[in-house]
Amino acid sequence: MTVIALTGSTGAVGGVATYLLAAAGVPLRLLVRDPDRAPRIPDADVRRVVYGDAGCVDALEGVDTVFMVSAAESEHRLDDHRAFIDAAVAAGVRQVVYLSFVGASATSAFTLGRDHGATEEHLRASGLAWTFLRDNFYAEILPEFATDGVIRGPAGDGRVAAVSQRDVGAVVAHVLQSPRDHIDQTYNLTGPEALTLTDVATILTEITGTPHRFVDETLEEARASRAHYGAPDWLVDAWISTYTAIRDGELEHVSGDIDRLLGRPATSFDEAVAERSA
Repeated sequence: MTVIALTGSTGAVGGVATYLLAAAGVPLRLLVRDPDRAPRIPDADVRRVVYGDAGCVDALEGVDTVFMVSAAESEHRLDDHRAFIDAAVAAGVRQVVYLSFVGASATSAFTLGRDHGATEEHLRASGLAWTFLRDNFYAEILPEFATDGVIRGPAGDGRVAAVSQRDVGAVVAHVLQSPRDHIDQTYNLTGPEALTLTDVATILTEITGTPHRFVDETLEEARASRAHYGAPDWLVDAWISTYTAIRDGELEHVSGDIDRLLGRPATSFDEAVAERSA
């Protein structure tokens, strides 16, 4: 039977996809950094894989289609992505389903979106069949933007169409069950509405019972308020760009791709946060 490999099965999105595919009887190979953390799926083939390592080729041997999540944020993440794609080519993989980001390009306001854009370009040039799943910011992660109930950043009145991680995982599983139907397709995965961060704060207040508010910052204020973390400049720039991308309207588009692929409406922000808080 055709073997489907998944990276990211220990995460929120990949975990959902893994269990849905297992329930559908799809033969799985789970590529994980730590095999002890892999989902306990009967008959799953678990292999240890670290992006950029020479062992990636062996781990991908015999795989038809691989789901590729992005590597951990680092200055060499793009090099790791390219090395993994090259390993897929060397191993004879036919198709890569890549978890990208909405608006991925060399000019993305969200600086990490530029890595996604460059990864997409490397996949297009690799000769592999590809499918790009471009998700928006995760609804379940937006609450973590708040510190002591305050979301701070230079987002202004911009809007974000945050998407549920469970929805993205369900789309991954749907695509991987018939990957050839999705060759050379790009899907934008968003929630059903675009919210300002003031809206987000209001909803979080209602759901958690803890007061939340949004404070708009200038770029200078944003950099100063994050200086105490001692993070490298590229990472601080990435943090701040999550807000400027919202401000500049790059994350406000609401797509119907989840509705079309899953045959149901996308999960709203309040539903996603309430489910996680339950």
